Amino acid sequence: MIIKKFQGATETEAILAAKEEMGSEAVVMNIKTIKPKGIFSIFRKSVVEVTAALEERDAKPAAKQLNVKQRFAGNRQAGNIGTSINLVSDEKTDVYTDIEKTESTAIEEKLQKLQSMLEKQIVKDKAVADSDKKSVLKDAEMKDASFQDSAKAKNLSCLKLVYNKLIDNEVAEVFANQIISEVENSLVKEAPLDNVLAAVYQKIVLKLGEPVAIEAEPDKKKIIFLVGPTGVGKTTTIAKLASSLKLNKKAKLALMTSDTYRIAAVEQLRTYANILDVPLSVVYTESEVEETLEKLSDYDIVLVDTAGRSHKDTEQCEEIFRMVEAADPEKTGFERDVYLVVSATTKYRDLVKITKAYEALGDYKIIFTKLDETFGYGNIINIAMLTGKSMSYTTFGQNVPDDIDVIDVQEIAKQLLGGGE
Repeated sequence: MIIKKFQGATETEAILAAKEEMGSEAVVMNIKTIKPKGIFSIFRKSVVEVTAALEERDAKPAAKQLNVKQRFAGNRQAGNIGTSINLVSDEKTDVYTDIEKTESTAIEEKLQKLQSMLEKQIVKDKAVADSDKKSVLKDAEMKDASFQDSAKAKNLSCLKLVYNKLIDNEVAEVFANQIISEVENSLVKEAPLDNVLAAVYQKIVLKLGEPVAIEAEPDKKKIIFLVGPTGVGKTTTIAKLASSLKLNKKAKLALMTSDTYRIAAVEQLRTYANILDVPLSVVYTESEVEETLEKLSDYDIVLVDTAGRSHKDTEQCEEIFRMVEAADPEKTGFERDVYLVVSATTKYRDLVKITKAYEALGDYKIIFTKLDETFGYGNIINIAMLTGKSMSYTTFGQNVPDDIDVIDVQEIAKQLLGGGE
């Protein structure tokens, strides 16, 4: 039995190929579809394979007889049987050779075409992949930018709430904007309101700076001038400071006053001096300052109460300046410090003018009085940021010596953010 396999694009085509070669007696034993494999499979179609069988005794004679008769009859008509047979034989050989060459060439050409197509497809796929990659990266960047914009918007929303709270507490716009701007630049991605508040709180504390207190130091004599406008409570503040230094820090203390313009001012301070059992000296001119300090050379600290002077009156301010200059450290041996006393209830624009009027005093510290008379603590941060001067004490009542303390910058920051109501 002869068994052969035939392939075609379709089942019919494969069966016809089997019948043509093996004859009508051939029997189809199996039919299956073969899918292409290999790197070129994407460019090739599936084929149908037919397995056919034929009894061997019938296959050869039938095929040979049919072939010889047909060819013999055709050549006989040409008049040369022997030659025709040879010709047929040679012709058959040439035909098969040509077929083999044609098929080989065709297959090679197809492979070359397929390879060329594949290379082009690879280049195309790579270009598409690169394009998709760029698109993905661009989308990722856009999403990231969108996320950042969204986070920034949420941060700005929180900062806006804090900004409004600062404005409500009388922080000047210029300084509120500065604080918010600096905090905004330090925030990372989306920050909860608590984090924003904490960042602003820390920023305010830094802006207020480390407060400076009056300390009694061994082997160092100090003269402390309290200056400022009228009505801010300088005399009461002197009494509070004197009580704290004398009773709490055991300083060897003396008092001096140049406030001879206000009725009963000297007597008020003398009352405090008597209670504390400390000497009180009254000076009327700057020339008396140096003489008085010579008499007080054994004391650690001398607190000086000056007359209140309007910041609008240049001549009166200069009188205070001369009084301060008279306590020359090189001549008196006393280290000199100046504290500008201002009220927390004073309007900000007036505080700006007051601090500017006292610029000639140089490196002074600032004491805020009457915190108990206001809910807005904005002026404290305003003046701290405006002048760059060190904060010192705050007072919050008339009780001597209780209602005074070194400024609590953390409490001020909380008040500014919490409202202080």
